[in-house]
Amino acid sequence: MRVALVDYDSGNLHSAEKAFALMGRETGAEVFVTADPEAVRAADRIVLPGDGAFPACRVALDAVPGMVEALREAVLSRGVPFMGICVGMQMLADTGHEYRETDGLGWIGGEIDAIRAPGLKVPHMGWNDLTVLQPHPVLEGIATGDHAYFVHGWQFQVREPAHLLASVDYGGPVTAVVGRDNIVGTQFHPEKSQAVGLRIIANFLRWNP
Repeated sequence: MRVALVDYDSGNLHSAEKAFALMGRETGAEVFVTADPEAVRAADRIVLPGDGAFPACRVALDAVPGMVEALREAVLSRGVPFMGICVGMQMLADTGHEYRETDGLGWIGGEIDAIRAPGLKVPHMGWNDLTVLQPHPVLEGIATGDHAYFVHGWQFQVREPAHLLASVDYGGPVTAVVGRDNIVGTQFHPEKSQAVGLRIIANFLRWNP
């Protein structure tokens, strides 16, 4: 099994690669970083990281010739398991409103809006307790109260409640995990979330939607 981490100059690939490779050794997966759309198209699992502003990440993804088309073909047409991380998760939405209105990939209905948490610092940064809202294979062994590591000032407002898998409380509920069909996304960084994050990565590598 080959797992592609998409390199489009918009994610902390070093720590993500280390965490996925560690779990890959346990699950028999070969993890590689690539900016080649053909390698992404042929992969058995795809991971899209993302750090920074939503519009900048979308511009960077579009700047890799053929990458968006390769992702759509693999994930939507062939059902390849996909994980988005942080802004990579946010890009699953229809639209982002950070700085300017920007189209997302539109794979999970919803919008990216600013976190409004009166009296709390934004961005939401650090450890927070997950609330698991519905069971999912990628969340197997993860319970409400488990900690994950967040760094973000914008959040995914999911249109369909069935696509919201977990949240955290930060001045109100904030989306933590989304998913549908063969697609899952985490707002937090699993590669920085210690045992909880490694469990989620291993679950994703074993997942057969």
